[in-house]
Amino acid sequence: MTTKNILITGGTGFLGSALIADWLAQGHQITLISRDPLAAMQQLGNQINAVSDFHLLPHSAQFDVIVNLAGAPLFSSRWSEARKQQIRDSRIGLTQQLVAFIASLQHKPEVLISGSAIGIYGDQGDTVLTEQSSGKADFGQQLCSDWEQAALQAESLGVRVCLIRTGLVLGNHGGLLQRMLPAFKFGLGGCLGNGQQWMSWIHLSDWLAIVNSLIERPELSGAFNATAPNPVSNQSFSQQLAKQLHRPALLPMPSFVLKLLLGEMSELILGSQRVLPEHLLAAGFKFQYPELAPALQQILNSD
Repeated sequence: MTTKNILITGGTGFLGSALIADWLAQGHQITLISRDPLAAMQQLGNQINAVSDFHLLPHSAQFDVIVNLAGAPLFSSRWSEARKQQIRDSRIGLTQQLVAFIASLQHKPEVLISGSAIGIYGDQGDTVLTEQSSGKADFGQQLCSDWEQAALQAESLGVRVCLIRTGLVLGNHGGLLQRMLPAFKFGLGGCLGNGQQWMSWIHLSDWLAIVNSLIERPELSGAFNATAPNPVSNQSFSQQLAKQLHRPALLPMPSFVLKLLLGEMSELILGSQRVLPEHLLAAGFKFQYPELAPALQQILNSD
C-alpha cells in the first residue's frame, strides 16, 4: 500500500491499537482522536499525532483514509437505560460529529471505513446470514443499524463508505479470548446456554487484512461481514478451545444464570448469528485462517 495519511477514532482499543501498529510498520502517517491524547501516545508510541477533538484539526488537513472504530465497551457494566444511551452516543453521536468534520474539510478523504458489528442481524438461530439479510430487532440490532446510517451520510459528500460488520475477533491480549481463557485454562470452561447458538468469529490477522483491502480497493463500498467463512456453534467453539489447551470443557453456564448476571447484555452471548462474508468472498478476499482450529492454535502458540 502506498503511504497514506490516516485519521482514526477508537485507536486505543483491541482492534484500533492492532491497526495502528500494522499501519506504522507500513510507514503510514497516523492521527488519532482520543479523549486522553497523552495516554494514547504513551500506549501507542509518539510516532502518532493524537488530539482530543475534531475541532483541533484544521479544515485544510488532508486525510486519505478515515477509520471510525470509537465506541464505549459493551461488556463493562450492565445495560441500564443510561448506559445504553452512553453506548449509543459513543457510536452514533460521534459518527455524526465525524461526518460533520468531513463536511468541513477542504479536501475530502478517499474512503471512510466505519465500524459496525454482526449484531446488526439480531438473534436469528440457524439462519444463514449475508450482507443482504434483514435484521431481527433488539438493542444491538438497532444500535448497529443507526450507527451505519450515520456513517453512510458521508456518501453525500462524495466519500466512499465501507461498513465493516465485525464478528468475534480472536487474537492475543484482548477481545473474546482474553475473557474466556482463564476459566478454560483451569478446566472450568464450557458452553454458554445450550451451546447451539452460532459464533461468527475471525482471526485478528484476517480482520486487519480486510481493513487494508478496503482501503486499497476503490471499487469496494457498502457493508462487509468481517467473519471467517466457517462459523461454529458455541459448543463446538468451547470444545475446540479446550482441546487446544488440553483441558476438559465440562462446566456449561446455563442461560438463566447468564441472564441473572448480565441482564439484557446476555443477548450478546446467547444470541445466534450464522454469518457468511459473502461480499468479501465475491471480491476475491483470501482468508489466512478460514477454519477455527488452526486460528486458535496460532494464537495460543504465539502467546
